[in-house]
Amino acid sequence: MNPTSLSLFELSKKLGQKEISSRELTDSYIKNIEAREGDINAFITKTFDLAREMADASDSRRAAGKTYSNLDGIPLTVKDLVCTEGIQTTGGSQILKGFVPPYDATVWGNLKKAGAVLLGKTNCDQFGMGSSTENSGYGNTKNPLDLKCVPGGSSGGSAAAIAADFCAGSVGTDTGGSVRQPAHFCGITGLKVSYGRVSRYGVTAYASSLDTIGPMGKTAQDCAMLLQVMAGHDDRDSTTPNIEVPDYLNELEKDLPGFTIGIPEEYLGEGISQSTLQALESTKAVFKDLGVTFKTISLPHTKYAVPAYYIIAPCEVSANMARYDGIRFGNTQEGANYEEIIVNTRTHGFGDEVKRRILLGTYALSAGYYDAYYRKAQKVRTLICQDFTQAFEGVDAILAPTAPTAAFEIGKNTADPLQMYLEDILTIPASLAGITGITFPVGQSQEGLPIGMQLLGPAFKEERVLRMAHQFQTAIDT
Repeated sequence: MNPTSLSLFELSKKLGQKEISSRELTDSYIKNIEAREGDINAFITKTFDLAREMADASDSRRAAGKTYSNLDGIPLTVKDLVCTEGIQTTGGSQILKGFVPPYDATVWGNLKKAGAVLLGKTNCDQFGMGSSTENSGYGNTKNPLDLKCVPGGSSGGSAAAIAADFCAGSVGTDTGGSVRQPAHFCGITGLKVSYGRVSRYGVTAYASSLDTIGPMGKTAQDCAMLLQVMAGHDDRDSTTPNIEVPDYLNELEKDLPGFTIGIPEEYLGEGISQSTLQALESTKAVFKDLGVTFKTISLPHTKYAVPAYYIIAPCEVSANMARYDGIRFGNTQEGANYEEIIVNTRTHGFGDEVKRRILLGTYALSAGYYDAYYRKAQKVRTLICQDFTQAFEGVDAILAPTAPTAAFEIGKNTADPLQMYLEDILTIPASLAGITGITFPVGQSQEGLPIGMQLLGPAFKEERVLRMAHQFQTAIDT
């Protein structure tokens, strides 16, 4: 069996038992990338020489009995929003082309200290703004399972890399669904962490009150292994609470009887495909066999989530994008004076979607409109948070589709931004509430494309949704 088809957890065991070396494994992934990357475009920057050096160092540590962790020697990729010392970090945008950070983001620094191997930086929508990876400044990524289709976004490169067996796992970001939706489209597992569970230090900001950094892998077990290293308090990120990080792997094996899952009626309305509804029913059947009970619940403010999000997020975009002036870093364009340099740099460097969200946000924050738009959207956000708080008083988790349909074809929604925004209709509510959620594959569409479901849990209860997804995956594999 080709080792690259195995899960991260299985590879970690093989490395531990010295059935394979990190260098052999790394070379196997590189061979896969060289064979198919031209068709898929999952990477912005490849770091093969560095990966081989890191793999050799891991093998030397293992030979000396001094491994750092159970991730030591595991080849990973990292979304190109995550700063990596000495390695180009573009945020998927031409405005940062050539930017080489002098430091590591906390999340990559933690993985590097654990001995992980970096194969490269994955493609994404510019600064995370998109649902299909068609907004990248470096060409769109294709879905490895059907090259006519998108891999989802904005973490589409990370999801595609895992689905194509280019890496054992990846780091993605989820602001409005950008880990969960690509996981659904590509048939992998992706965890949206609670806001503050993983440090955002060194990760290019999109919407600072919504951004989260999460693990992506073939299985929930893989995500648990990655999160164990990624999670925790960071003095450089004041939004990370100083609370204990559970032993996620041990939590996976606990039984589920006594758990109650809520099914939100608002998530099953118009636009949800028949294949998705059938997949939900088959998923419920597996959980029932595991001793879980179900109840219908209501999240009444769900219909306001998309409009609220597309006020709040662009407002934060308009503030965060202001730092890209072509002076301090990035791909500077020439001009006769300071103002011209800024205008030329932003005109050339920002894509249409980034410009669209800057304009939306700046308008909503302008004098006379702040109360009508931004303040009202924040009030709606509070109501959505309250919906979830009340729901979790009666259920342990919430099960719902991740997206209305399976992966759509490249170009289908690019001419209609509103239709593209509606792709996030089922993932945005959890993002506004700051809670956790995991997407995992449960079936296929009529066209044979993956369908994933998401399990949502209360904030800082990642171990609960990981356990439930793992028990499901174990049940369907036996």
